[in-house]
Amino acid sequence: MALTRELVARSSRSVEDAGLSPGADYLTDPEYDVAVRDTLAQVPPEGLWLFAYGSLLWKPAFEFVESQAAVAQGWHRSFCIRIARFRGTPDQPGLMMTLDRGGQCRGVVFRIPAEQSEGKLHQLFRRELVVKDRPNIQRWLKVQTRHGPLIALGFVANQQSKFYSGKLPLDEVAEVLSRAAGHWGSCAEYLRETVAHLEERGIRDANLWRLQALVAERLKTMSD
Repeated sequence: MALTRELVARSSRSVEDAGLSPGADYLTDPEYDVAVRDTLAQVPPEGLWLFAYGSLLWKPAFEFVESQAAVAQGWHRSFCIRIARFRGTPDQPGLMMTLDRGGQCRGVVFRIPAEQSEGKLHQLFRRELVVKDRPNIQRWLKVQTRHGPLIALGFVANQQSKFYSGKLPLDEVAEVLSRAAGHWGSCAEYLRETVAHLEERGIRDANLWRLQALVAERLKTMSD
């Protein structure tokens, strides 16, 4: 992989968390309660499975009792959500990866113990769903595993959100990822960790593989 840890380190900088953005409309505790309750009411008979395609592979927010490789048809990984916090700042916004429509996505499904489902969903929703104009939304996805089809919960792009960037040219995405960083770290770090953990599982995402090479080229140029 061209995007080494040494190159990623060049994209990092010390950023203090500015906290909640003024004027932003954040989800409240009662709204999280409703989202979790409604989701639990829809859990299929085979139990609560979560489809992981990005950071949940290397920074999970839950414990699981079983995992399987899985493919979600009709979706693909895409850096299509603009962010000004976490891995970006208002003066240097970043891009967050999610699932967008089209293609297919190879990932992993994790089964959550029934007795832990409510608590784990609360943790997960607070991590993935932040503002009311949700750039990310939870959705039940049909996935295929070697044992057959499953219904799993995943997070996909909300194309109606003001934070949705649409499909950007790969060069433009690479430029953003090579420069943006926040109090959680840099976008380049997120990209590298995702690609590395996919590779460990034998998953080669051609789009992300090209993207990491482009980001690496930019970081080398910026450091010269």
